[in-house]
Order: sequence, then C-alpha cells, then structure tokens
Amino acid sequence: MRPPGRWLATLGALAAVAVVAFPLYWALVASLTPEAGLAARPHLVPSTLVLDHYRSLFTQHDFWRPLRNSLVVATTTTALCLVLGTLAAYALARLSFPGKSGILAAVLAASVFPQISFVSPLYLMLRALGLVDTYPALIVPYATFSLPLTVWLLTTHFRALPIELEEAARVDGATRTRVLVSVVLPLSLPALATAAILVFLYCWNEFLLALSFTLGPERWTVPVAIALFRGQFVVPWGDIVAGALVATLPVAGLVVVAQRWIVRGLTAGAVKG
Repeated sequence: MRPPGRWLATLGALAAVAVVAFPLYWALVASLTPEAGLAARPHLVPSTLVLDHYRSLFTQHDFWRPLRNSLVVATTTTALCLVLGTLAAYALARLSFPGKSGILAAVLAASVFPQISFVSPLYLMLRALGLVDTYPALIVPYATFSLPLTVWLLTTHFRALPIELEEAARVDGATRTRVLVSVVLPLSLPALATAAILVFLYCWNEFLLALSFTLGPERWTVPVAIALFRGQFVVPWGDIVAGALVATLPVAGLVVVAQRWIVRGLTAGAVKG
C-alpha cells in the first residue's frame, strides 16, 4: 500500500497536468466548433466538430506566409545569437583583458530597458537604411535583445566547466579555437540548446517590433497576422484559436527535438569527462 504522501504527490501532479492541459483542450474544442456555436453557450464535449476554421486559415488568411516569415526570422536570429553569443561568452569566461567585468555589465544592462522605448529610434534608423518591411528589420533588433541573455547564460556555463580539460588540450598543442570547437562546445550542448530554445521562443512570440517594422502581409509574422484577423465588425474567434494552435506546432517540435539533444549532450559530456 502506498503511503499517504505519495498519493498526495500523485494527486498534485495530476492536478497540475489538468490545469495546464485544460486551456489547450478548450482551445482545440473552440477551433473545431462552428462559428455560430462559439457565440452560444460553450460545451466541454461539443456535438458538432468542423474543420472550417483551419480551412479558412490557409485559404482566406494565407497563413503559410506568416509561418514562413516567423520561421525565417526566428531561425536566423537564433543561429546568429548562438554564434556571436558563444564567441563573446567564451572570451568573457576564459580570457583576461582590461574592462571584462564592465563589458559583461554593459551587456546585461542592455536587456533592462523596455522595448517600447526603442521603437521610434529603431524605426527611424531602419527607414534611413531602407530596411523597413524586410527580414533584417526584425532579425537585427531581435538579435540585439536576445544576445544579452545568450551571453549571460553561456558565460555562466563556460565558467562552470572544468578548466583542466582545456589546459590538457592546450598542452597537446591545440589552439584556442580548436579547444573551443572540440572540447568546450561538445560539453556545452545542453546550455546551447537551452539558449536556442529561449531565443527562438522570444522571436516566435514577439509582437511589438514585428507590428512596428512591417507594413503588410508580405512580412507579417505569426503574432501580427493572428492579431490582425479581426475585422471592423467581426472577430473570427475560431480562426484566431486555430491559428494559435497551428503556431504552437513548430515550437512544440523544437522542444521535443532539443530535449533529446540535451540528453545526448549530457551523456557525451559524461563519457568524455
């Protein structure tokens, strides 16, 4: 017989799962309910299920376009932040040079200011460069706001790695770049995957800059496209919920893939250690 504490823990876990899963279930039901049924009294188990909202999503709203835009912007920004953030974080963690602590403090301070305070000057700068309503108009600001978190996360991780492994590689004749590529990065897959997920999620969900720096549906990202489904007199709640569910699929896939990658990285690091 299980002790009472274990039963309580199990019930608590089931309650937490129910709290998290119920909004997703409710959104799925709403996306499969006819528009007329959404305005009436909702039911936990609807009697009629339709795919009209998903058809409307790709026929009337051309939802493939914002999905493509968000994927391009998010993946490019993530790759850029990982490359630049890894180099900067390794330098801050392992190299000695004047002003290192001040540089790290400045990097962290850049993430303190609210984004709304940068919208106007950023728009003027992008307009002067002819970049408004282009992918770089989103990639450059996104990388600017994501790099501080990436650098901070990876710097903390690099400092926690045993420096003896790097010193042994240097004794064997490896250059600093070879040490970073062959020793540090394989041991840092969990931290790199975590940073990639955080940056990708930020770029995927960001709304303010995407709304401000894009002028039409050609460059709208997923949050902007969903927000602008609303008409002057009608709010297509079914289409909005369906779009939100479709937009979660790439993020869910990334988390699943990264979770396996993290496990492989931890196992490889343990073997190499």
